[in-house]
Amino acid sequence: MKRILFQNLRVFLFIIICLGFNFGCKEIRKENPANASSELPTPEVKDKPKSALREQIKQIADSAQGKVGVAATVLETGESIGLNENEHFPMQSVYKFPIAMAVLKQVEQGNLKPEQKIRVEKSDLVPKQLRSPIRDRFPQGTELSLSELLKYMVSDSDGTACDVLLKTIGGVDVVTKYLRDIGVGDIVVATTEREMAEDNSAQYRNWTSPKAANDLLRLLHEGRALSESNRALLLRWMTETPTSSKRIKGLLPAGTVAAHKTGTSGTVNGLTAATNDVGLITLPTGKHLAISIFVLDSKADEATREEVIAKITRAIWDEFVKG
Repeated sequence: MKRILFQNLRVFLFIIICLGFNFGCKEIRKENPANASSELPTPEVKDKPKSALREQIKQIADSAQGKVGVAATVLETGESIGLNENEHFPMQSVYKFPIAMAVLKQVEQGNLKPEQKIRVEKSDLVPKQLRSPIRDRFPQGTELSLSELLKYMVSDSDGTACDVLLKTIGGVDVVTKYLRDIGVGDIVVATTEREMAEDNSAQYRNWTSPKAANDLLRLLHEGRALSESNRALLLRWMTETPTSSKRIKGLLPAGTVAAHKTGTSGTVNGLTAATNDVGLITLPTGKHLAISIFVLDSKADEATREEVIAKITRAIWDEFVKG
């Protein structure tokens, strides 16, 4: 009996000693700052700059008196920021960017040739309320090469060129199918320029999310949607465009390279459905910022809407360049 009691006492003392040792180790870990920092997650510290930037973007966006959507990503690092980035916004002439990609893909597949001549009939010319240098220069119609039409559409945002190219490739469904084939789901091309001119509500059927627009910019930059020669050609047209230089490019340092495509609707009853700009900006580090900004149903004037896009772009530039 004494032997059993003695053995039980030894077991009890051993348990007490082990518990004490484990408690002491926990106390040491609590008191050791090095251990504490390695074990505790610190997402709030990492997210603090992004939270501050998002708040800054929201404050700038308030001036638009409408809904603002933003997606921005440094393509080489994955750093990103967004606001309403998954919501749908009417593209207006931003849709000429995916249309151009779809046309160039048809060239790569041998269905079209850059030098082939395409007749632009007088009946093809878009109405006066739409931008069309082709209509202004050739009021009776003309004949242009496929490459010339593409340049008119992308660099000059020409509505006539856009509709003629859509007709040439077989319609809007060909563009949407191309986008699905390359893995872009949240962009829909559904109407022509003429249809948008005739029905103000038609523009809302051509929509994208800011994130999807950025996905398309990434595919273009990485050469996963077009051949290298066509990729370079499209980026050159987007860089040379003179349209709406007060948006993405508006507050960037002089000499910054930005390949972009704008989109703007008319103003009806004091409401502007779309003031947009999407593009690829080359940062001082050599990295590339994909950025897509959309201003939906705004009550502000054009100068304010463009300033909102410029200020948001500059805030993102400052954060990512500094970082």
